[in-house]
Amino acid sequence: MQEYFKILGLPETATDEEIDAAYRRLKDKYSRERFYEGEAGNQAAKNLTKLETAYHEIKEERRNRTNTPGGEPESLAEVENLIKKGKYSDAQTALDNISDRSAEWHYLQSVLYYKKNWMNDSKKQLEIAMNMEPRNEKYSEAYTKLKQKMEFNENQFRSGNAGYAAGGQGQYNNERQMGGGACGGNDCLSFCATWCCLDMLCSMCCR
Repeated sequence: MQEYFKILGLPETATDEEIDAAYRRLKDKYSRERFYEGEAGNQAAKNLTKLETAYHEIKEERRNRTNTPGGEPESLAEVENLIKKGKYSDAQTALDNISDRSAEWHYLQSVLYYKKNWMNDSKKQLEIAMNMEPRNEKYSEAYTKLKQKMEFNENQFRSGNAGYAAGGQGQYNNERQMGGGACGGNDCLSFCATWCCLDMLCSMCCR
């Protein structure tokens, strides 16, 4: 299915509206160019045939998803939309139902793990996404910010300022938080400022 989206010049997370718009635009283009003389016209005719096939296959596959009880969601865009709405449980269920584990799938799984404060698991999923698409700037940027936050959490745990539980998952330890020296003075200001700067999830899914 991925090759069909490449023909349309779209990611697999594209909405139906984006697919229809790309199809119409390319169809008009190739329909004009097929009357060119020589190889240019022949290539345009071939591209038009490929376009028709790709569009038909994509639309048919999505109709089958919708009509199959318990089938996959329309696209990964649906999962992303659920995350934006804060419906993390529904997003995880929808993500689990998608059999095509693309780079974007692993990225969204990383986001959901992050929302659960499962930092190590989030990092592993981002690494998989980057291995699949090493030139994807979104994944690389998210990975850098996640590593910075994990390092910050570790430093705060060692210094006793922020009270993060051991184990690398970044879970907040309420007992340490209630103890003396958990937050105060310059340490508190530094902690709060850094936390805000490193909170990647504000923009991770909402670009």
